[in-house]
Amino acid sequence: MEKEKANDKILSYNDVVLRRSDLDILSGPYFLNDRIIEFYFSYLTSCYKSEDILLVPPSIAFWIKECPDSASLKDFVEPLHLSTRKLIIFPINDNEDVTRAEGGSHWSLLAFERQTNAFVHHDSSKAGFNNADAKRVYKAVVSYTASGATYVDCPSSPEQENGYDCGLYVTAISRSICAWYVSELPKDMRDLWFSTVKEQVTPLLVSNMRREILDLVRSLMAKT
Repeated sequence: MEKEKANDKILSYNDVVLRRSDLDILSGPYFLNDRIIEFYFSYLTSCYKSEDILLVPPSIAFWIKECPDSASLKDFVEPLHLSTRKLIIFPINDNEDVTRAEGGSHWSLLAFERQTNAFVHHDSSKAGFNNADAKRVYKAVVSYTASGATYVDCPSSPEQENGYDCGLYVTAISRSICAWYVSELPKDMRDLWFSTVKEQVTPLLVSNMRREILDLVRSLMAKT
């Protein structure tokens, strides 16, 4: 019975379905799952409505990373129209087992910015746990961006202070990058969004973001 309640659908937002168990994750100090990150990426897409911006769902980013052959990858990636996007954000997970849904133990993000012609990896772990996974996604998609872009691990990414907030850092950094991109303020393209992220994405903000996402889900539930 408890398992059935945990699987109860509580919200359908765009193409994302959240379950009651997702509320439990957001209510406590737990590792974010694919659904919550996909939900927040969908929410950011609604906030920043531009064909220039693409926030890739975790399941798609995972398949790109683990796709076994180039023909299947082409069929999967071409509908994303990566060659026309100016900002693309991929959530990166260290799971390598395609038979294990919502596996893995760490999240990071890979962002492509066309004007700078670069893929930037933000990993909140001090050790850069997902560097190899991010490079796999980069190598899989770089030709589809029609850019010949370079890859860099951001040296100034905000660092998590515990073992479970990595997914929250992904959501917080993604929000900062999107806000930076649409801002009309002058931009230092050599620095990109690095200063913005470093200033905005603090441990306190990340800690509060768990409650912020939970409140967002509950407010949307109240409207349905």
